[in-house]
Amino acid sequence: MSVPTPSTVAARAGEALTHAAEVLTRLRRARLLHPAGRSFAGEVTIWGTGGPPTGVPLLDEPGRYPATIRLSKGMPTPGSWPDVLGLAVRVHTEGDRPFDLLVSSSGAPPVLRSVPLPRRRFAGTYSTIVPLHGGRRRLWLAALADPDSPGLGRSLAEAAAATRVDEPRLVLATASAVGPWRPFGQVSIGTQLSARQDAVLAFDPIHNLPDGLRATGVLAWLRDHTYRGSRRARGASVQSGGSLGVTV
Repeated sequence: MSVPTPSTVAARAGEALTHAAEVLTRLRRARLLHPAGRSFAGEVTIWGTGGPPTGVPLLDEPGRYPATIRLSKGMPTPGSWPDVLGLAVRVHTEGDRPFDLLVSSSGAPPVLRSVPLPRRRFAGTYSTIVPLHGGRRRLWLAALADPDSPGLGRSLAEAAAATRVDEPRLVLATASAVGPWRPFGQVSIGTQLSARQDAVLAFDPIHNLPDGLRATGVLAWLRDHTYRGSRRARGASVQSGGSLGVTV
C-alpha cells in the first residue's frame, strides 16, 4: 500500500475544505464570508510609495484606475451593531486580471493590524490582517480614514446614503510588521451598484494580485479554498464583476 505524498495530502485536504465551504454557502444561501454588503463603482488613485519602494509596480508607480468597491458586514449583525467590517476593492488594471484588495476592520498599531476588530462605524483602519509578500519583504496593506472625507456612517444603509451626496474617500497605505503606515493612494467611492450586481460580484484575494505581490502561508491556503467553495456554490467565477460594467 503506497503512502500518500505530502502534495497529495494537501490537495485532498484543500478539496475537502472547498467542499465544506460550498456546502455551508448553499445552506446559508449567500456568501459564506461577509454576506451582507453594498457595492459601488469608484476610482483608485495611486500616488506612489514614499521612501523605499515595495517592489510592486502597481503600488510604487503613480496611476489612476476604475474600481469596483464593496462594503460589508462579517456576521452580519443587525443595523449599526458592532461587527467585523469589510472593504473589498477591485482595481481594474490593464493586465489579464484585476487586483482584488480585501481588508477588514482592525487596529492601526503594529500589534493590532493583524487582529480583526468589531466596530460600529465604517471608519478607522481596514487591514489585510495577514501579510502579503513583495519580493523578500512582508507587507500589510490597509485602507485608512481620510480626515477630509465625508463619513460613511454606522450602517450599510448610511454608507449608501453618503455616496448619493458626495464621494467618500479612504487612504490606501502599506506598512511592514513594525513600521508606520505609508500612504500610497486613495480609493473614492461613487455610484451604488444594483443588488443583482452585488450578488454576482466575486473576489479572489489570493490569485488576483498584481505582479510582484503574492499571498503565502497557511492562512492564505485556508482563504483560497474557502473563497473557492463559496464561489462554486454561488456559480460565480473569479472574474465575476471583472469587467468595468460588472458582469451580471
